[in-house]
Amino acid sequence: MPLLNSYDIIFAGGGTAACIIAGRLAQADPSLKILIIEAGSHSLNLHHHVQPARYLNNLVQGHTFTHHNSVPSEALGGRSVCVPSGCCVETYQVPAGSPSVHGFAGPIKVSHGGRDTNIGKEFLEAAAQYDKDRKTSPSADTNDFQTINVYGPWHKYIDSRTGKRSDTAHHFIYNLQNFNLEPSDSSNLHVLTNRRVVKVLFRNNCAIGVEYAAREDFNGKSPSQPPRIAYASRLVVISSGAFGSPAILERSGIGAARHVAEANVQQIVDLPGVGENYNDHNFCLSSYLASEDSDCLDGIFSGDEEAIKPHLKEWQEKGSGLLAHNSIDAGVKLRPTSEELEELGPSFRQVWKDVYVGAPDKPVAILCPIAGDLKNAGALTPSKLKTFGMAFYTTYPQAIGYSHITSGTNPWAPLRFDPRYLVDPADIAVLRWCYKRGRELARRMRSFKGEIPAAQPDFRPSPLISDVSIGTSQSVLNESTASVNPTASGPVPIDAPKIVYSKEDDRAIDDYIKATGEKVGTTWHSLGTCAMKPRAAGGVVDSRLNVYGVENLKVADLSIVPLNVGANTNNTALVVGEKAFLLITEDLGISLESEQISKV
Repeated sequence: MPLLNSYDIIFAGGGTAACIIAGRLAQADPSLKILIIEAGSHSLNLHHHVQPARYLNNLVQGHTFTHHNSVPSEALGGRSVCVPSGCCVETYQVPAGSPSVHGFAGPIKVSHGGRDTNIGKEFLEAAAQYDKDRKTSPSADTNDFQTINVYGPWHKYIDSRTGKRSDTAHHFIYNLQNFNLEPSDSSNLHVLTNRRVVKVLFRNNCAIGVEYAAREDFNGKSPSQPPRIAYASRLVVISSGAFGSPAILERSGIGAARHVAEANVQQIVDLPGVGENYNDHNFCLSSYLASEDSDCLDGIFSGDEEAIKPHLKEWQEKGSGLLAHNSIDAGVKLRPTSEELEELGPSFRQVWKDVYVGAPDKPVAILCPIAGDLKNAGALTPSKLKTFGMAFYTTYPQAIGYSHITSGTNPWAPLRFDPRYLVDPADIAVLRWCYKRGRELARRMRSFKGEIPAAQPDFRPSPLISDVSIGTSQSVLNESTASVNPTASGPVPIDAPKIVYSKEDDRAIDDYIKATGEKVGTTWHSLGTCAMKPRAAGGVVDSRLNVYGVENLKVADLSIVPLNVGANTNNTALVVGEKAFLLITEDLGISLESEQISKV
């Protein structure tokens, strides 16, 4: 069946929020005709999508992601960063979960995953013995938005029964009755993949549809054919994420006069906030050698099919094992002690006062062990050696960037994008502090077998310094003990002295963090570029997700979030989708009394 000429509702994008909204609307009112136009391809039961441990393949080269390269930044040594964006309610399966925090009857599953690795267990054991300023609890709910400075398990969007990734496409769209991958008259919801919305169409500032196109239409210097049109009689919802949503608005003539004019687009609404207020979490990783008996995902991350085979058999038969895992078992949301505040230094002091003092539930950073070589997929170590990492990221960095279009007609044209990572020295100070904390824990874990030099700062040999205290030119060694230990027979004792860092060592850590592409980068948590704020304050949408200055047009995805969140942003995207569904049903006068949502 060909696509319809007109639908009731059109979604420009098919990510987390859009799948919730569209799927629930299709069930709430079967008479609605709904179209999702999605840049990626279908993910139905694709092993690289549903097997959790293969997520690295999707992030690096998967068909459901678009990669955005930033402008070069002086703060990153003249380098640019690459940030992917996704193209593609809860049942809490963890014992002792609190009903005040979690749901227990929704479609999205949260669990430990297919196995508790020894890397995660050893991290918690080392933390309990070493870090006396914080607590450790094997039953802590570290992602309840309140628990701070408690080391505990890190739960995942994985179904404990099947071992499959639990996502909104499979649980709100693909499981709909009569749904087909190709549009058919048996379903009231159609999904058009491998297409991008070029712009929204308006009549008297009222959204009436969209123009969309395929990538192959832009292989040459000019489009090979004009964009196709789909009309919407009731509503257009933009849900293309922190990069795609502001780009669609700007190509539609909604944005700051300068940015739309530079792309040769005629402005219809002056909204300077479009594409501004880009937020992310700044991610960094240090890597270590692990013992042979460690539960590590190196072979899975590197795509070694021979190494994957035994894990695949367990996953297929039992829904368990390392394929039903994402490499993270444990973690901690950190706030500094008074002593650590001094270590963080003057650059962070004002940020602490402005952001954190009055908000005791806000973590400064998150630290997690990684059961494998997440960044380099084994490239830095000899074949067959196992590794683990310490991942850390800032939760409320000072970096606020932007993303704007460079073409008014080509939705695949690169964006003009600057995340402004590490422009503020306070962000560097936090990452430096996290690196030191993670290193102390890593070298006390039972699996520790050394540090990977290429995945550590370049600590130079301690220089000789003049001992002026005795009034001579005698030289003595600097007291630094930061040099990298590439091989170790095992961990250091729990009560071993902390590593001593010189000023030169701190600069080496800062240089390591700034080495973009290998070190600091995105946590894939982009948000904020179509912020829900008052229009006069740079807002793009109001409290009901309506775009200022036009009618019948909403934005519903993470781009509407006005401030950063100290959590995995998939949580936030789920909430945005659920709330947007409720707002849209109110606007359209849809009753929810008979709505039934499948829990499969």
